Amino acid sequence: MTDGDALTRAEDAEIARRGRRTGDSVVSPLADSEERVIESALRPKRLDDFVGQARVREQLSLLLRSALRRGRPPDHVLLSGPPGLGKTTIAMIIAAELGSPLRITSGPAIERSGDLAAVLSTLQEGEVVFIDEIHRLARPAEEMLYLAMEDFRVDIVVGKGPGATAIPLEIAPFTLVGATTRAGLLPAPLRDRFGFTAHLDFYLPGELGVIVRRSAGLLGVRIEDAGIDELATRSRGTPRIANRLLRRVRDYAEVRADGVVTRAITRTALELYEVDEMGLDRLDRAVLDALVRRFGGGPVGLSTLAVAVGEEAETVEVVAEPFLVRHGLLARTPRGRVATPAAWEHLGLTPPAAQDMPTLFD
Repeated sequence: MTDGDALTRAEDAEIARRGRRTGDSVVSPLADSEERVIESALRPKRLDDFVGQARVREQLSLLLRSALRRGRPPDHVLLSGPPGLGKTTIAMIIAAELGSPLRITSGPAIERSGDLAAVLSTLQEGEVVFIDEIHRLARPAEEMLYLAMEDFRVDIVVGKGPGATAIPLEIAPFTLVGATTRAGLLPAPLRDRFGFTAHLDFYLPGELGVIVRRSAGLLGVRIEDAGIDELATRSRGTPRIANRLLRRVRDYAEVRADGVVTRAITRTALELYEVDEMGLDRLDRAVLDALVRRFGGGPVGLSTLAVAVGEEAETVEVVAEPFLVRHGLLARTPRGRVATPAAWEHLGLTPPAAQDMPTLFD
């Protein structure tokens, strides 16, 4: 039996253990949980292992070291920025650096003040509470959070109507880490109660290359330097996307090649997954295509543009627009969204004459 036969048999045994083969596909009931395990494994566990965001890392390091020396929980932390840049990972790192337990919840999950009280009233001293999408907290919970963050106390209302009574409940000192993709939606009283705020920016290709190399090592992916560079330039400046594309390119290399991720394999795989040379995916190109071909380059309102591409307005604004604006393909103006000459050229079209182009400040 050759080495190739042994490898094939080992692969078939692994497939049989994890799922069942149906034709050319493998159906695994553990796929979702495995994806979660992979995501967790790829997250750095310490601040020194976190790549990129150098200024934020330095500021956080000072904050955490100072708190440890004083023996007190650090100030509350607010993290803002586009999705996928590491806000959840930083919250986990804060808890790990402090040696404290971490509670994870999200704004939409806290519908009533009682939901928040149930979380806060069982905290241990020094515990870290992470609230993702904190801008989506219900107003009653938000108002309760003001008092909890400032005085480490919540008021529990007993009864209804004129006979209702507020009973103050002391809670253990804790550190709140809030994450938001829409910092402008946070009310000023809540935003002002955070002692440290940080905005996470998109990553440089070199930083993403370091992340891809580390993730490839953890996943056991054989990848060439040229393949790393190609992935890094197509990952939209976002580590989450870089790790996701790495897994998809790995799948392509294992099924349709010899398992080694080269530049050529990366380009072919990403073409299959509709990711172009700038990193634009289906949604990005749909936004540009609608803006240019249907609306003549704009200006066009966000809601109209979202309907044209069949997505929610928030998805277009939060997921697609930051990257398109950053790369000079789209501009936000008082009258609506406008395609720049670079957007026309990226789609292989000739932009209108300068006098016919909408100005960015119309």
